[in-house]
Amino acid sequence: MEETEGSSGEYFVQREVLDELRLDEAAQKGTWSTKPTLGERVKESLRCSVPRLKQAVLSWVPVLGWLPRYSIRENAIGDLISGCSVGIMHLPQGMAYALLASLPPVFGLYTSLYPVLVYFLFGTSRHISIGTFAVMSIMVGSVTERLAPDSNFVGNGTNGTVRVNIDARDAFRVQIACSLTVLTGIFQILLGVVRFGFVVNYLSEPLVRGYTTGSACHVCVSQLKYLFGVSPSRFSGPLSLIYTLVDICRLLPQTQVPELVVSLVSLAVLIAVKEINGCYRQKLPLPIPIELIVIIVATIISHFCGLDSKYSIDVVGEIPSGLNAPQVPDATLFSEVIGDAFAVAIVGYAINISLGKTFALKHGYKVDSNQELVALGLSNTVGSFFQCYSVTCSLSRSLIQESTGGKTQVAGVISSIIVLITVLKIGALFEDLPKAILSTIVFVNLKGMFKQFMDVPMLWKTNKVDLLVWLVTFLSTILLNLDLGLAVSIGFSMLTFIFRTQRPRYSILGQLPGTDLYLDTDAYRGTREIPGIKIFRSSTTICYTNAEMYLEALQEKSGIDMEKLLVAKKKRDAPLMLKQEKEKEEWEKKAVRHQSINADSSAELNEGKVSVRQSHGTFTNGLCTGQVNSAYQHDTTMLDSDSNTGFHGDGSIKQVSHHDDERGSACGSDVHSIILDLSTTGFVDTVTTNTLRNIFRDFGEIDIDLYLTGCQACVVEQLETAGFFSVSIPKSRLFVTVHDAVLHILKKRGQRDSILDISCNTEM
Repeated sequence: MEETEGSSGEYFVQREVLDELRLDEAAQKGTWSTKPTLGERVKESLRCSVPRLKQAVLSWVPVLGWLPRYSIRENAIGDLISGCSVGIMHLPQGMAYALLASLPPVFGLYTSLYPVLVYFLFGTSRHISIGTFAVMSIMVGSVTERLAPDSNFVGNGTNGTVRVNIDARDAFRVQIACSLTVLTGIFQILLGVVRFGFVVNYLSEPLVRGYTTGSACHVCVSQLKYLFGVSPSRFSGPLSLIYTLVDICRLLPQTQVPELVVSLVSLAVLIAVKEINGCYRQKLPLPIPIELIVIIVATIISHFCGLDSKYSIDVVGEIPSGLNAPQVPDATLFSEVIGDAFAVAIVGYAINISLGKTFALKHGYKVDSNQELVALGLSNTVGSFFQCYSVTCSLSRSLIQESTGGKTQVAGVISSIIVLITVLKIGALFEDLPKAILSTIVFVNLKGMFKQFMDVPMLWKTNKVDLLVWLVTFLSTILLNLDLGLAVSIGFSMLTFIFRTQRPRYSILGQLPGTDLYLDTDAYRGTREIPGIKIFRSSTTICYTNAEMYLEALQEKSGIDMEKLLVAKKKRDAPLMLKQEKEKEEWEKKAVRHQSINADSSAELNEGKVSVRQSHGTFTNGLCTGQVNSAYQHDTTMLDSDSNTGFHGDGSIKQVSHHDDERGSACGSDVHSIILDLSTTGFVDTVTTNTLRNIFRDFGEIDIDLYLTGCQACVVEQLETAGFFSVSIPKSRLFVTVHDAVLHILKKRGQRDSILDISCNTEM
């Protein structure tokens, strides 16, 4: 084999035509395996040594690997600034998102403390900020409100009034949230231990973005009651979002004007300063912590102006100082929240790993998807014992942690210290904070999710199937609620994948003149088909879902009507068959007559009267068993020579093939060879093997040769295991490239290589 390069980027290769047998010989294919056997893998996994133990500990507790090598000079300043910035954001977001989960605000602060410390020990991402997040909060809130609605805690108040026992309601909702969280963590840990991190691959980016956008709409509607100061009814199940929105519109005449004014002023300030942060982010050393400033100012105004007592503005209320003792979650609630826990586990992990991989790709390190499952699961499991609810990473906080110079999860520890100080010492100072302020903080932080609506025009231009997934996910999340909407979205996404697999693009390939390239003739006008040869390719793997369509497309694209050609062949062969049947009948009659003569002769011999001698031959007892007399064997041979037919031992007729030059025209088609390009096939199943075998058989009956090209080594092994290759389908029908097969066909039929308009040197 020779290869030379031209000065203009051209290259020339001279080699022999390679079929699979010659390739195995030239490339020295072996049957050895570099993979250890199952027994060896089990033995290796059970082997214990100090290096192996160290590796296992470092893989399960990554902090032991990077913390001893932590560079104070390079990372400390950035992590300190980043941690302080993120900690300041944790305070307002933790309290605001706790309202989404229908929990008291202090539990949002707990959720911003314990899980962050756990992730510091077990996480592999350096930049994401674990804690409260709007989507997770609204999913938890849908469960807590469903299992602990206000109607279950209604009691008689003073003067015969009806009031809700808020303390009992909140206590039970905390139990529900903790049970949901510990079950979510268990699911995530189990999935991580069994190396099931790839499950997130089934949640495509359009699905995740459509789901988070729909969740943002749920968050927005859930906070409208705080902005307008109204109390809509609680709805659950499909269309609950629509019912809630309609009820809020019905209650608009009852809007509390003071709360609306507070909300509008807070929104205006937050939006304006956040826009300034965005416009001058390159010049500002740190983003202005406007959320914390608004909370502090609003709390001071509310406290000294008595907004709660004078204008009946709903405030946060009592915030206990200090940390609560750990409590075991209520296991009796597991059966009621198990479905929701699995949905929360999958959604939380999908958001976490997608953002983690984004930062890892940007900064050049690797995030272990399975370890992230374990880390997130431990964060939820441990946090549930300290009255935390389900966590994941926050987009806004993660961006702040990365943009302000954070290099490691030490920034998370610093942010936790700030939250801890707040919980221990200054948490009680926020008791007079209006809830409307927290709602406006939630609204403003939804900006990034609502910007995902811009995906629609982008996907319309790039990929309409992904657009359909986005829209179906968004609408199902809006109409069917978060849990059922997620299930419908995943099901629809899988259906689109199956549909695209089952409906691939089939094409006939033609040669680009002067090259060994074979391209789709519909897409490239400069290609031309090789006379008498059809080259067929599918755009995806052939499997049981599309094998039948593969055969139909092959007949349609090649212009060969298999049924019509088989009927024509039968009509053409009918006179010959009839002649053969008549000759067979005559032969049988002669055989019967000879049997009768033999029987008469035997009877005469037994009587001792007649002795018969044959001059040309003797009828033997073998004739009585139906065997052919030797006197007639010459006639049968002549019949074979004249009619190109022969007889099996059972009397059936065997057709003898025609010469190659007459095969294509004899069956009514100018195609004499078909090449199946299987370069896109990654595996073959039983249905595929049987389909290919039937294709070889059916096209062989109409005198068309079949060849396979481009099979990967694993596909060849699977075909061999399935017993595909045989005397009728030899391995020499399998070629390395399409061009090898074309050259083989042309040489076999005695045609010159010049028909390809390419200079080549072929050795067979």
